[in-house]
Amino acid sequence: MSGRKSTEGLNDLTLLGNQGTTYSFDYAPEVLEAVDNLHPERDYFVKFNCPEFTSLCPLTRQPDFATMYISYVPNQKIVESKSLKLYLFSFRNHGDFHEDCVNIIMNDLIQLLDPRYIEVWGKFTPRGGISIDPWCNYGKPGTKYEEMASFRLMNHDLYPEKVDNR
Repeated sequence: MSGRKSTEGLNDLTLLGNQGTTYSFDYAPEVLEAVDNLHPERDYFVKFNCPEFTSLCPLTRQPDFATMYISYVPNQKIVESKSLKLYLFSFRNHGDFHEDCVNIIMNDLIQLLDPRYIEVWGKFTPRGGISIDPWCNYGKPGTKYEEMASFRLMNHDLYPEKVDNR
């Protein structure tokens, strides 16, 4: 199986390789696309780091900036990275609190991918002298990944003095 190539499912992609990409300035979960996981028999993490994530405060409409970390153990599907980039960009004019943003992102990816495990961590830059770094996770119910999610939640950020506050 190692080194096998497959274009199965790639014909459904609309963004990868498209030179006429349109950027949505409004929340757009419909831009997310998935492709087949070519290694569904193996547990492995896929990690995305988006250091230029922006959204708006829902009350003041001031911009919020963050590095968004998304890590997941795929099941049958993986997210296509260009669609993820465009999806994250669509938060630019979206007004939601930091905690809502990370949960919305996680929920949309769960709906798209049905992953074994996923976690999303937003490390927002300080405003008013305080940084807010919400973290959420999910493990597929009734599996070892549900136990993994519980364990990681209970052991998340045990040493906050090690957290980079930018």
